[in-house]
Amino acid sequence: MIMWNIPNVITILRVLLIPLFVSAFYMQAEFSKLLAATLFAIAALSDWADGYLARRLNCVTPFGAFLDPVADKLIVVVALVILVEEHSSVWIVVPAMTIIGREIIISALREWMSSIGLSKTVEVSFVGKIKTWLQMVSIIVLILSSEEHVFLMNSGLLILYISAALALYSMSVYVFQAWDATKNSAD
Repeated sequence: MIMWNIPNVITILRVLLIPLFVSAFYMQAEFSKLLAATLFAIAALSDWADGYLARRLNCVTPFGAFLDPVADKLIVVVALVILVEEHSSVWIVVPAMTIIGREIIISALREWMSSIGLSKTVEVSFVGKIKTWLQMVSIIVLILSSEEHVFLMNSGLLILYISAALALYSMSVYVFQAWDATKNSAD
């Protein structure tokens, strides 16, 4: 089992982009938001790239399977916290706490299901992938927006709310799958 393969290195680099992203966001420069959005976009694209390469090169590892979702959650949560602080608005707080809360619940659910030998029950679904991509797009749009860019801000918020709704939907699917699996395994 090789831990240091191309997909895992890409995932590690995505984690290392987080402090660069935060630094860029808070820089006192005219281009800081554009740089932060670009770094976040690179992280989002690297999420697709590492998964594609892991499957294509047949180098899926337990380490990569663990780190990839952690890297995704880290950068999304960090970005949402920054956006909540930046915009100081209930319109961002509500979907942000929904998305972050969902990630905590699903992580705990996956850990619990794994501990009872039912980890295959809560694998990533297609809706979960769409939710993740919508989160990434909404965050990029919201990083680039400001009060002067009403259309951009409203577009980012709309996409964020759609991703929050998908987060709740996918969470309910996972919870019901886990419920059925635990009920069936007890029979």
